[in-house]
Amino acid sequence: MQSVILHLSDAVMRRAKRAADALQHPLEEVLSATLAAALPDVEDAPTDMRPDLARMTWLSDQELWAIARNAMPAEQQAQLQYLTELQAQRSLTQGEQENLEALRQEYGRITLRKARAYALLSMRGGRPLLADN
Repeated sequence: MQSVILHLSDAVMRRAKRAADALQHPLEEVLSATLAAALPDVEDAPTDMRPDLARMTWLSDQELWAIARNAMPAEQQAQLQYLTELQAQRSLTQGEQENLEALRQEYGRITLRKARAYALLSMRGGRPLLADN
């Protein structure tokens, strides 16, 4: 455990105290948990995505919503579906297999960024964004 001195605005401090009171937890524990959630461990993410996922913490809500609503282009989605179905029918050529793997990787990258954006937006809003869906 390490200690750090933080200078918080009165508004942030009031919000933190209200949260601590509502949760019936010590203020330090609530602040620590909030920091841990805002700065998640991205070690399980692909190495090249780690800086991007960490930077997302400081994006505006508008920027996060743009990421959350992002989707793979329709042409790439169709190609991914076609190659997946084709793979079930026969062995893919080397080129088809490489294309399928690249499309799967891109789909995973988009999905990971969307999940991070939704998690941050949910945390900022204080409620799960997808709970109403």
